Amino acid sequence: MKESRMTRLSDLTTLRIGGEIATYVEAASEEEIITAVQQADDDGAPLLVLGGGSNVVASDERFEGVVVRDVRTGMTDMNPNEEGSCCGGAALNVVAGQPWDDVVQLAIAEEWMGIEALSGIPGSTGATPIQNVGAYGQEVAETLSSIRVWDRLERRPRLIALFEMQLGYRDSMMKRTLHSAEAGGGRIWGPTGRYVVLDVNFSFRLASLSAPIRYAELARTLDVAVGERVPSSEVRKAVLQLRRGKGMVLDAADHDTWSAGSFFTNPILSEKAAAALPADAPRYEVRDHTAVRQIGGQAPVVPGLVKTSAAWLIDHAGFTKGFGMPGPAALSTKHVLALTNRGEATASDIRALADQVQKGVADAFGVELVPEPVYL
Repeated sequence: MKESRMTRLSDLTTLRIGGEIATYVEAASEEEIITAVQQADDDGAPLLVLGGGSNVVASDERFEGVVVRDVRTGMTDMNPNEEGSCCGGAALNVVAGQPWDDVVQLAIAEEWMGIEALSGIPGSTGATPIQNVGAYGQEVAETLSSIRVWDRLERRPRLIALFEMQLGYRDSMMKRTLHSAEAGGGRIWGPTGRYVVLDVNFSFRLASLSAPIRYAELARTLDVAVGERVPSSEVRKAVLQLRRGKGMVLDAADHDTWSAGSFFTNPILSEKAAAALPADAPRYEVRDHTAVRQIGGQAPVVPGLVKTSAAWLIDHAGFTKGFGMPGPAALSTKHVLALTNRGEATASDIRALADQVQKGVADAFGVELVPEPVYL
C-alpha cells in the first residue's frame, strides 16, 4: 500500500481539477482497500474511493479526508474449460480497479455479446454498476450478475445479486447511499457510499454478432437498420468513431476530452410534461430494470414516463458547442453535453457553467437537468 500526502485531485480526475488531498492511498490488493476504508471510517474521516476519476467534480479546496485509489487489475473467465456453462454463455469476474474498456475488448475478442456498444467509456469497472453505465442503446445492467462489496455499515464483505441492485437509468441502490440516509441504513455516507465495490461478475451470451442495434445514430453509422446485428468488432469501431467525434475518448492533447463525459443525465418526465416540449424534442421509452429477475432479461417499459435528450434541451435553449469560450470552462466544441476544462479551469468555473446551463434549460423548457458526476 502506497500512502502519500502530496497528491492533488486534479492529478486523478479526467476533468483535471481539484485541490490537495490530506491522505492519498494507492491500494494494490483487496486487503489494502479494506484496511484503508476501515481506518478512514474509524477516524471519522471523509472517504473517496477512486478508479479512473471520470465521474467526479472535485472541489478546489483541500480534501480533508482519505482518497483510496484502486489500482488492482484482473479479469478471470469463470468457465475457462467449458463451452459456456452459465445459461449457455460465459461468466467473467473483474476486479473493480480494472479499466472498463479492457473488459469490452476482452468480451469482443472472446465473442461474448452485450457490452460492445459500451466501448471507449473511461473509468474503472467497479464504477459501472453504481451508475448503471450505458451508451448507444446498451446498459451494463444487461450483463451484470452480481457484485462483491465491502459493506461499511456491517463491516464485512457482501455479495449483492442483480435483483438487489435496484438498477435504473444511471442509478442503483448503491448510488442512493451517497445522499440518502434511508438507503444507507440510517446514515449518509458521502461520495463513496455505503458499499465499496471489490469485484464485478458478468454473464454474457456467446455470439460473434452484436446484440441488436437499438440506437438510431449508431445504426446510421453502421449503415444498418435499427434491430439488425453486425459483428461486435464493427460496433466497437463505430462507437469509438462516434465517441471521438464528440470528444468522448480521452486525449491529453484535446481539451474537449478534459471533461467528466456527459455532464447531465437525460431527463425522465411524466407524459404530461413531455407533451409540453416542442414536437421535435426526442422521446424515448423508460425501462424498469428492477423488474428483471434473470440475467439478460428484457426490462419492461414503464408506462406514463418519457425520457428526453439533455443534449437537445441544452442546444435548443441557446447553448451552442463551445459556449463559454474563451473562458476557462466551456461546453465542448464537439458536444454540448460535455463541460470541459480549457486548461486553467477550477471546480468553481465548472459548477458556475453547469448552473448557467441548468437555469437556461429550466427557463426555456421547465425541465430540471441533473448532473451525473459526483460533486465533492
